[in-house]
Amino acid sequence: MTTKNPPHSIEYANEQFIVCGAKKMRCGFTTGSAAAMASKAAVHFLLTGERLKTVQIMTPKRLFARADVIYPPITQSEPNRFRCGIVKDAGDDPDATDGCTIFATVELIVGENGVAVAIDGAKGVGRVTKSGLDQAVGNAAINSVPRKMIENEIRSECKTYGFSGKAIVTIDIPNGEEIAKKTFNAQLGIIGGLSVIGTTGIVEPMSEKALVDALEAEIKVIAAESPSPRSIIVTPGEYGLSFLSAFAPQLTQIPVVKCSNFIGSALDLIAAQGFSHVLISGHAGKFVKLAGGIFSTHSRTADCRLELLAAHAALSGAHRETVAAIMDCATVDAALSVLDCACEVQTETVLQSLLTKIEDHLDRRISGAFKWTFLMFTNVRGILCHSKNLFDFINEMPF
Repeated sequence: MTTKNPPHSIEYANEQFIVCGAKKMRCGFTTGSAAAMASKAAVHFLLTGERLKTVQIMTPKRLFARADVIYPPITQSEPNRFRCGIVKDAGDDPDATDGCTIFATVELIVGENGVAVAIDGAKGVGRVTKSGLDQAVGNAAINSVPRKMIENEIRSECKTYGFSGKAIVTIDIPNGEEIAKKTFNAQLGIIGGLSVIGTTGIVEPMSEKALVDALEAEIKVIAAESPSPRSIIVTPGEYGLSFLSAFAPQLTQIPVVKCSNFIGSALDLIAAQGFSHVLISGHAGKFVKLAGGIFSTHSRTADCRLELLAAHAALSGAHRETVAAIMDCATVDAALSVLDCACEVQTETVLQSLLTKIEDHLDRRISGAFKWTFLMFTNVRGILCHSKNLFDFINEMPF
């Protein structure tokens, strides 16, 4: 991450940049940071009568977040209750919540013996309906780190201005229910609005951590809803899901996690949740890379499909001209067509060579954490190769 701030100056999260590919992209702050800033501004007004124009907080990333404060029109005067908001700034990340306003209403009740903070959600903040998430079923979908951030800001203001008693904080997002339709909340069992989330307080554009965190949440929900022993299917996306449904309709009864490029992370998270049977199925465009021990398959990380196919073709007896032709191909299907035309080597032999190496790498990664089987296909050719135990494994999987 780079910063435009001079040395020793305050570094604001939403003024930082990361380089993603050839682009310089601005960071932002999370919904959790927005809720904490809104809470701080509201309690500050109740304790001092001052309307802050801007507010800033320290995020868990040890960078400040700051934003202008939104003050809605006051329709009723309540001396112990106040509401204000912060517009979420996701920087250059394509975040569905970018630009939405997160409001915090704070009510203070004078008491003794320090400060107690209660946090809940209202309109536009989702409710948890499934086990396995950060919050218990029935709670507002305000995760533990944002809750701690809100509580810290409330306690700090109360300590500064000598308040003792109870602070009741209610977070609302006026258009949160509509925005949530663009997210995976419903699939995760978060109903009625958005989640207030963020473990670092800042948004890094195209953050792999955010994607893996979402994957972890989904796997935890599946684990919590599945009786033991648990089965799951891992596939990168819709291609794999559609193929499996046609290949073995009974598999539609097994939970599926679409892991995108994070195959290794998905397997690690599944192991941590105690699944017993895992079917790993995907398109060769990604899964050929597993033969090289590459478990994060985005082309920006590694795009060695043709090199691996060429290497295994050479190991299987392909001539130099065949290997060179494979290297000139643009897709796995095109490379397999080159092998089909080669008289000195069988396509099936090359695929079995690849499969052996893929299974070696999977075996090391999984390390006995669960039983597994493997299937690789293309849309053009259908099944390319699979583990010897595939059909017995499918019959054995607990439904």
